[in-house]
Amino acid sequence: MSQNKDTVVTNPWGLLRQFTSARIALGRSGVSLPTAAQLEFQLAHARARDAVHHELDATSLQQDIAALAPAPGCLIVDSAAGNRATYLQRPDLGRRLSDASRQQLQALGLHDDAGRPHDLAFVIADGLSALAIETNAVPFLQAALARLAPEPVRIAPLVIVRQGRVAVGDEIGALLGARLVAVLIGERPGLSSPDSMGLYLTWQPRVGLTDESRNCISNVRPAGLSYDEASYKLHYLVSEALRRGLTGVQLKDETTDSAQLEGKLSNFLLGE
Repeated sequence: MSQNKDTVVTNPWGLLRQFTSARIALGRSGVSLPTAAQLEFQLAHARARDAVHHELDATSLQQDIAALAPAPGCLIVDSAAGNRATYLQRPDLGRRLSDASRQQLQALGLHDDAGRPHDLAFVIADGLSALAIETNAVPFLQAALARLAPEPVRIAPLVIVRQGRVAVGDEIGALLGARLVAVLIGERPGLSSPDSMGLYLTWQPRVGLTDESRNCISNVRPAGLSYDEASYKLHYLVSEALRRGLTGVQLKDETTDSAQLEGKLSNFLLGE
């Protein structure tokens, strides 16, 4: 049965919906949500659940990353969780590598082919949204590697982790002897953002660190923080971390949105 538009009471805030994907100003039908808004909510909830349970196609991702230039190689490892069901029930296992993966990384050694220590290791983990990684990891890495290319930053082989949490990057970074680790991970899906990727940067990674040691760049996706802006922020944080020897609460992101620098953004509440 179609919904009679005359029974829906619109919300005067409706004009603000053009500025956000949040569920505001939905109106009402009696004391309930309009049918269309309720169906949109159920669809978004289903997409978020699908994103959580979606398995990462690590092999395809590895091939795409290997095609990037200048990508310093890429390998696939597993966390101690083993499978998706265990990963969702045991967050602690997603923070550590499996025994076989630990041995695989130990065999790589702590230095590059010229015997020099690595400055930066990229870790790509599926997290709670493999969809976010499959959608955003490659185009972001393309932008980030291009920004870092002119810098004297030695990048370790990239590592893809199946069933991984943020902290698994600490163990990987330590095994690779990297001064910094940058973890790309699928963020917990929201009802309007099942494809959001987060970045976590940590100085001197080692097992046992907590979130206060990390810098976070969140909501990297086409409908959120663009790849160019995210790579710009990461480039700044990497440069400052290497210069000052720290990350986390001691290192503030002092970058400014490039569009703001060019005077292209205005506050819609204040007008032009």
